[in-house]
Amino acid sequence: MDPDDSTDALVDGLVRSAFQVMGVLTRIGAEHDLSLTQLRVLGIVRDRRPRMSDLAAFLGLDKSTLSGLVARAERRGLLTRDTGPDDKRAVVVVITDAGRDLTQRLYEEFRDTLAPATDRLDPKQREQLAQLLEPLLTPPLPATPRPERPARGTP
Repeated sequence: MDPDDSTDALVDGLVRSAFQVMGVLTRIGAEHDLSLTQLRVLGIVRDRRPRMSDLAAFLGLDKSTLSGLVARAERRGLLTRDTGPDDKRAVVVVITDAGRDLTQRLYEEFRDTLAPATDRLDPKQREQLAQLLEPLLTPPLPATPRPERPARGTP
């Protein structure tokens, strides 16, 4: 097998799994009146207090779009804004207890929905897959557009 073939097979598997996972996330989010982007925000802030500017950059959103997302979540009692611990001018996003409870329920729904697929693997295989995915996911890829590169086969 040519190295490009193994890379293509990996990329194909990642894309197919991403489509399946995004489909489940989108459906579960819609059942709770949350968009995929709102789910991403909740997932990010569940265990950290990011600055608004950092969160916007990570999600690839402009600050006004993120501000609208956070404002809607604030009205639902899921998030709040606070000042930064080191810089009082900075605005950080904080999950509320209600947001944490919802995030936990969503995670459980997501896990249960994926169970028919994940249960095809034995516990050792699930552990191996999680370990194999970690270097692909950490650190996350930048959300900014990548530079243009020539098409395959062109100099």
